[in-house]
Formats: sequence, structure tokens, C-alpha cells
Amino acid sequence: MSAPCSHCGQFVAADSAFCSNCGTRASVAPAANAGPIQDQKNLAMLVWIGTIFFGFLPGLIVYLIKSDVNRDAYVRAQAKEALNWSITMIFAFLVGWILTFVLIGLLVILAVGLMNLVFGILGAVACSNGRDFRTPMTIRLVK
Repeated sequence: MSAPCSHCGQFVAADSAFCSNCGTRASVAPAANAGPIQDQKNLAMLVWIGTIFFGFLPGLIVYLIKSDVNRDAYVRAQAKEALNWSITMIFAFLVGWILTFVLIGLLVILAVGLMNLVFGILGAVACSNGRDFRTPMTIRLVK
């Protein structure tokens, strides 16, 4: 049975004394169910911060790149959540744009922009602590 290296995250065979990727002693590797390593936390945090500035692109790129479900399950789940939030935000912006003809759309657009900022910050903080973050009021189209 293999476990991820505590330094680089590369899986190390049970009979190996050192990580073949970075050379760290294999005995210091965490258990397989220990949660996300720091690199995974950082990438998930960057996805949420990128969502504030670039919309759906960071979530989509990371979701498509991180296809190894076993190793990168945490990053993939957070990228999927950020992507779902971005899609919901796009729908809300479209509704706000349509409602500008009724003079209430500007308030909707401002509210959605503020929610994007708040949820992006909350997601980044949760990911930096290694916790899962699920945004409320999100249409979950990406399963």
C-alpha cells in the first residue's frame, strides 16, 4: 500500500525508504486519510481567489487538469465548486442585465458582484485551512 509523501505529495511505495521524487524519508509520510497536503490547499485557495478576478476560467482549467480523482480529490472538488459558483454568477449577472430595463438590475448586479467577492474570500480562507467550502445558493450543474 502506498502513501503520499509529506513534502511533495508523490505516492511512495510501502517498501520504499525514500520518496523517488524529492528524496524525503518515507517514514514521515502522513496516513492516506490525513487530508489535503499544503500544495493542494494552496491550489484550491488560488482557484477561489482566481474566481474573484477571472470568473469561471480558474475553476474550469483546474477541474480539467486535475483528473486523478484519488490523489487530487480535494482540489478537484473545490475547483468544481468554484466552477458551479461561477456559472451561477453568470446566470445572475444575465438576470441583472435584463432587469436593468426595469431599473432594478443595477442593484442585482451589485449584489452578485459583492457575493462573488465574499464567497471567493470565504472559499480561499476555508481552503487555506484545508476545509471543504460549499457556496450557498449555487446551481450545481457540474457533478
